[in-house]
Amino acid sequence: MSAQLDTQGTLWGFKRMVPLSLFVIAFGLAFGVAAIQRGLTGFEALLMSGLVFAGAAQFASLELWGPTIPLVALIATTFAINARHLLMGAALYPWVRHLPTGQRYACLGLMSDSNWAMAAADYRRGETNVGMLVGGGIALWLAWMLGTLLGVVFGSGISEPERFGLDVIMGCFLLAMLVGGKPQLSMLIPWSVAAVAALLAIYFLPANAHVIVGALAGGIAGLCLPVATPKAAS
Repeated sequence: MSAQLDTQGTLWGFKRMVPLSLFVIAFGLAFGVAAIQRGLTGFEALLMSGLVFAGAAQFASLELWGPTIPLVALIATTFAINARHLLMGAALYPWVRHLPTGQRYACLGLMSDSNWAMAAADYRRGETNVGMLVGGGIALWLAWMLGTLLGVVFGSGISEPERFGLDVIMGCFLLAMLVGGKPQLSMLIPWSVAAVAALLAIYFLPANAHVIVGALAGGIAGLCLPVATPKAAS
């Protein structure tokens, strides 16, 4: 049967993603606090979370934020970090290709790592409703926005972030992404390549170049690894 998207499936996807979304609030709060400490206004932080909706890319962009923003480097860094979405979208394309254009782009526009992983599992089981992508994406987006709002509120009232360890919150966030979950070689290799490339760039390249160099190196390393493509059940 061809894939379908309806209200019932979307609501079911939303409910399935709510428990995981609670953890996303904590990361959104971290971003909100970090954004305020980097000089963004509360509105700018919320606008970035609402339109970009990409945690790792948003944290990386804060490293480049300042009085003068290197726009080309910022765009390239964002693309490099989110290049995995090319593979994620390609993996689910056979599942969603028969949907109307508007529904197909709604699915992919709300796709992030968590709801993609659950949707890919549905695809392998032969599920026909793709509501996990849309409903789950909405749940994650709302949690990310709520977390950012809380971070903006608390961040605005903190004059000395180093007293609470908030000056290292971005590093802790990235470290949690690296060591969290089940250790896999496919995760350790890109992160290790990115770390080594970024460290070399700090010493040998201009300021802020380490962000884009690390992202590109890690992204290329990830693309070179074999990727398991979900297969629909017969």
